Amino acid sequence: MVFFDCERLKVTDTGIFYFCRNLASSLLKAAAREGMDITIFLRKKNAGFFGKECGYLTYRSLYKYFFPYWKLKDGVWHSAFQYPLIMPERKRTVLTIHDLNYLYEDIPDTEKDVLKDKVQAAIDKAAYIVTISEYTKKDVLRNLDTGNKPISVIYNGCNEYTGPIERPPYVPQGPFIFSIGALLPKKNFHTLPCLLEDNDMELVISGPGGSGYENTIMEEARKSGVADRVHITGAVRETWKHWYLKNCTAFVFPSIAEGFGLPALEAMYYGKPTFLSLHTSLPEIGSDKAFYFNYDFDRHLMKEAFNSGMEDFRSGKITAEEISSYARTFSWDKAASQYIEIYKQLSNGVYDV
Repeated sequence: MVFFDCERLKVTDTGIFYFCRNLASSLLKAAAREGMDITIFLRKKNAGFFGKECGYLTYRSLYKYFFPYWKLKDGVWHSAFQYPLIMPERKRTVLTIHDLNYLYEDIPDTEKDVLKDKVQAAIDKAAYIVTISEYTKKDVLRNLDTGNKPISVIYNGCNEYTGPIERPPYVPQGPFIFSIGALLPKKNFHTLPCLLEDNDMELVISGPGGSGYENTIMEEARKSGVADRVHITGAVRETWKHWYLKNCTAFVFPSIAEGFGLPALEAMYYGKPTFLSLHTSLPEIGSDKAFYFNYDFDRHLMKEAFNSGMEDFRSGKITAEEISSYARTFSWDKAASQYIEIYKQLSNGVYDV
């Protein structure tokens, strides 16, 4: 029996939401082939999220103080997030660490210490640690104490969307550049308006806001004289997001704090020329099938990198087919199979600590 923690499904349109949804769906298929039972741990509002193919354990507030260990029996518990709300102290526990983004964010050292302590506490309870990129693995080994616990890298899959695609409320009038993510300074969106100078393209940025960072983006747009061509849509439905991904001229993702970078792979799946930052995990994920801005985001050099990359794409130096084929090498089914092997090893007592 495996218990997979999907409590973070409670917050939609986030990276961890899509991680839980996509990995759980593939785990259920892989477990069925292996004759393995999966129980999903989630909030009451998400009850039945994965249909009748699995069992469910519903979160209760008292579990933070008293967890019903008898429900686990000899099962494996998989905490899908480095800040788990509930993480039983037991020998057969897998912990997935997505990032240590707090290291790169402009927050007080006291906040960084709190976040570090939370991740360390989760590591202390885990028998096996998984990171979603080599970059995150190196961060963990440099900054936290993993003892002699095994630690592996299992890449996320590419979200191969098969649902409906609908025109969003805002539709650009011509060629446009697209980006998506929470509107926070670490996403570095304010560096992008300069890309509209000397052309007639638009910039569409989607994602949940509320921090006030939107004002910083628009101030940069005004400095570049392109404020009328920068559009911040707020959070968008999945059906709208994929319209933007399918129809954009290029995708840009200048984040400076990223454990993996799923939005980049989603754009590459559509064969789009994709421009990334050189920070954290993004060069590892984009490899030589993406283009890169300069490390310090010098605006003049950013424009040069964008124009050069677009010329390479238009000339066929790198093709949409090459980009899309590369993105498809990242598979949720492959990731699920790798996790299943870890569950088996833990069930057999290989990593009891």
